[in-house]
Amino acid sequence: MSLRMDAVQAPIIPIVGEWIRQSPGTISLGQGMVAYGPPPEALAAIPQFLARPDAHRYGPVQGLPELVEALEQKLTRENGFDLSRSRVFVTAGGNLAFMNAVLAIADPGDEVILQAPFYFNHEMAVAMASCRPVVVSTDARYQLRLDTIEAAITPRTKAIVTISPNNPTGAVYPEADLAAVNALCAKHGLWHINDEVYEYFTYGDATSSSPGAAPGADGHTISLYSMSKAYGFASWRIGYMVVPEALAGAVDKIQDTILICAPHISQAAAVGALRAGRAYCKPYVSTLATVRSKVLARLAELGRLAEAPSADGAFYCFLRVRTSMDSMTLARRLIMEHKIATAPGAAFGLGDGCYLRLSYGALAPETVDEGMGRLIEGLRTIVG
Repeated sequence: MSLRMDAVQAPIIPIVGEWIRQSPGTISLGQGMVAYGPPPEALAAIPQFLARPDAHRYGPVQGLPELVEALEQKLTRENGFDLSRSRVFVTAGGNLAFMNAVLAIADPGDEVILQAPFYFNHEMAVAMASCRPVVVSTDARYQLRLDTIEAAITPRTKAIVTISPNNPTGAVYPEADLAAVNALCAKHGLWHINDEVYEYFTYGDATSSSPGAAPGADGHTISLYSMSKAYGFASWRIGYMVVPEALAGAVDKIQDTILICAPHISQAAAVGALRAGRAYCKPYVSTLATVRSKVLARLAELGRLAEAPSADGAFYCFLRVRTSMDSMTLARRLIMEHKIATAPGAAFGLGDGCYLRLSYGALAPETVDEGMGRLIEGLRTIVG
């Protein structure tokens, strides 16, 4: 193995997946997925695509023109973008969009600021690019600490990464805080990479905002999206990114080398999904709001044994467990002894203390009690 790859952490989801396979009957609160699938319009687009004479040929690196146009309309209508100085690229999922961004802006040895807890694949991508992740802490509610972010900036810093709504914590950053990060980047000549994969998943009064759409932000802000969550599209691998025009040539080179183009059949299905639009997602998000309320209510039963700040977005809770046990050991024991899977917090950059990420996206209201009952019993038995 190369020294570069040796420095990259092992992806935690396959590790947890192997533990689950060893313990049949496990309920998973580990991987971030939803329980529903794509809209009928997505599946109906497939036979039409297969009838095209060019169905099995390579296509444009940027994406099929009809999908790029549909995404541009969505970004203008829903997110408020003026795309006159930006380009939209269709990627094979949100992870590739992030990898494209890092390779386009950074050189080996450059620094990229991540918020702790971070999304593990972001940290892995930075390391794969031979760059250095600089991890800064968030506050007790997992909100941004702007003073800490600015203090972490050095001459080698190239970008500040934000995720809102957040994976792994479920926090939603206020529009003003994201605007402040934009201002920091403008002041110091940095890039702001904002991940908006969970933009549709907010609850109560929380709302998602797009800092890349703010006036003057299009020169230094990169916005990342995915259809995996909102449209039940995980296996189809369709993400997209909005990049300043100045980066389009670099992204062209990177994507043509790694991918050439996202799978056409998936892109055709994505066009169909966008015809259904956000209205398709709304009832599922409403159901998840009910699930979230039940999850938070059950977590409250743990009392001082564990705590999780109220998560206003995505479909995660980030639980701090009061124990000296490390999170990898605890997560494995919960699977093996109580058949309930979580993701250990060490993978998200929190090695000091014991944290678990709970994903409730695939739970239905009628399965919450069983899943949370196993978790609560497991924690009380193992830790309490």
